[in-house]
Amino acid sequence: MKTTQTILIVEDEKDIREVLAFNLRREGYGVLEAGDGRLALELAVEKKPDLILLDLMLPVLDGLSVSRSLQRDPATAGVPVIMITAKGEEVDRIVGLELGAADYVTKPFSVREVILRIRSVLRRRAVPGEAAPVYCGDIRLDAADHAVRVAGVSIGLTVTEFRLLEDLMRNKGKVRSRAQLLDAVWGFSFEGYARTVDTHIRRLRSKLGNSAEHIETVRGIGYRAKDDRDAVEPGPGRPGGDCGGCSLPDGGGDASWEEEL
Repeated sequence: MKTTQTILIVEDEKDIREVLAFNLRREGYGVLEAGDGRLALELAVEKKPDLILLDLMLPVLDGLSVSRSLQRDPATAGVPVIMITAKGEEVDRIVGLELGAADYVTKPFSVREVILRIRSVLRRRAVPGEAAPVYCGDIRLDAADHAVRVAGVSIGLTVTEFRLLEDLMRNKGKVRSRAQLLDAVWGFSFEGYARTVDTHIRRLRSKLGNSAEHIETVRGIGYRAKDDRDAVEPGPGRPGGDCGGCSLPDGGGDASWEEEL
């Protein structure tokens, strides 16, 4: 049984890669190393690391292409990625986050800072206090298995999409502002990244299919997973909206990018 958490370092600069590897091993992590994007994808699929440190400027296959490939493959979509880049401009950070990165650091960086960010991401990925499955309409979210099923059919979500859906479901009936979602899912809050939330909501809705109606856009504020009892009026021959103590329901459609993206 796997007990040591493994970090895949994807960095073409050998000196940086070796320093990171040395310090991560000293912290008790298992370490895998890749100097180009193609090898990174091969190791990610074969070894299934717990987290990937991904430089954007890579030979053979750049970091953004690697990130897209990781998300498309069900075998790696659930692996959190921390992007490492020399590009510190805000637009580059937003692109990274919208591609599904759990966090990012910019060069030059402190090794200690990288380790703290790794710990934070892995801690957020850990099973929360409420480990029991959550049922909302025909959606079942199981934190213990990191699995989501819609009408009994498993759907593949990235780590970020999973955490976003989990936060909404565990706060059913409550409006969650973009700032609250950024803080809960990404671990920070900044107004400039509001559209990142909208982008992930759109992707999440597309994967939920017809069940996307359970996620409601609250104009000018954020999003809400509505309670079934608020969405459905009981009628002859219909249950009163009880779904085993947890629920979600009708949601609004997409608005302008300000409201949902």
